[in-house]
Amino acid sequence: MELLSDFFQNTGFMSLTWGHLLMIVIGIVFITLAITKDYEPLLLIPIGFGVIVGNIPSIAGMPLSVYDEGSVLSYIYFGVSQGLFPPLIFLGIGAMTDFSTMLSNPKLVLLGAAAQIGIFLTLLGSLYLGFTPAEAGAIGIIGGADGPTAIFLSAKLAPHLLGSIAIAAYSYMALVPVIQPPIMYLLTTERERRIHMKAPRTVSKRERIIFPVAAFLICAMIAPGSMVLIGMLFFGNLLKECTVTDRLANTARNAMIDIVTILLGFSVGASTSADHFLTPQSILIFGLGALSFCVATAGGILFAKFLNLFLTDKINPLVGAAGVSAVPDSARVVQTVGRQADPSNYLLMHAMAPNVAGVIGSAIGAGILWTVLVK
Repeated sequence: MELLSDFFQNTGFMSLTWGHLLMIVIGIVFITLAITKDYEPLLLIPIGFGVIVGNIPSIAGMPLSVYDEGSVLSYIYFGVSQGLFPPLIFLGIGAMTDFSTMLSNPKLVLLGAAAQIGIFLTLLGSLYLGFTPAEAGAIGIIGGADGPTAIFLSAKLAPHLLGSIAIAAYSYMALVPVIQPPIMYLLTTERERRIHMKAPRTVSKRERIIFPVAAFLICAMIAPGSMVLIGMLFFGNLLKECTVTDRLANTARNAMIDIVTILLGFSVGASTSADHFLTPQSILIFGLGALSFCVATAGGILFAKFLNLFLTDKINPLVGAAGVSAVPDSARVVQTVGRQADPSNYLLMHAMAPNVAGVIGSAIGAGILWTVLVK
């Protein structure tokens, strides 16, 4: 009987709390949304199952969680906590990204830059609420809607907030089709949503090859802190565009990015144990993250409307909403909303320009914040 009693004392049921149950339910909700609503399943399913795994109570003396030194999960989480996974994700993104739409209409880059206003306004809001400058910088980057960048910066500036920031960033990325359309309808008129834009010009192979090298040099000189993320992004793009390293480009954009996405999503989810995650700070981070994402979306739309005051060939303001870094979901939302106003309007390729510019912009923003706020 004593052996049986010891067995029950060491089961997860004995240490299970309401906090653990709540987080397990949240993990199940993530999985359900991914499967039934197709909300970023490649992200939400690994994260959701990781949340479930991370909230099984640990047994004293057994290293099991990401926070237990020597546990298997802690070794996987090392790639998150030390910022190893995000640059590898950027390498894969670069190898699958076509920058030609951005190069064909450079003024659309400004929309990607304008959307980064969400980062810096949220930083100010975080400071007002009592977060330290480093914590505020890490929280603000959620406005870029770029999960890898948010993880990278929070690992450098506020590792104790990493789980909350990562979950918030990926949650809002997954909810792009829910969050952005109401803001787009609120800030644009039916007439504006019907605006047709000229087809992008053809970009030569030489331009596509020169761009990643030239852009990296410019961006890295402006914000040296962005060198790792920007460098991997443009290196991946060079592998794609030079056409003599197809094997490397295919590996980067297929097998490698899939493996890293699995490990990153699962380990981030596993870091959200109730003891570390269910805090007043986490609630504030989620609220600030939502505000940041909404402001970034609005910033891109309003700046497009501002540019139209001076342009002969008008920009459809919906395209500005794609200035956040959620590639390619924001561009798809622009296409969907635009076609609801006019079924003959095709905005996807135009929206990809500020969308990929937003990736660059958020990485530069992270580099600037890291440079300024690091101690």
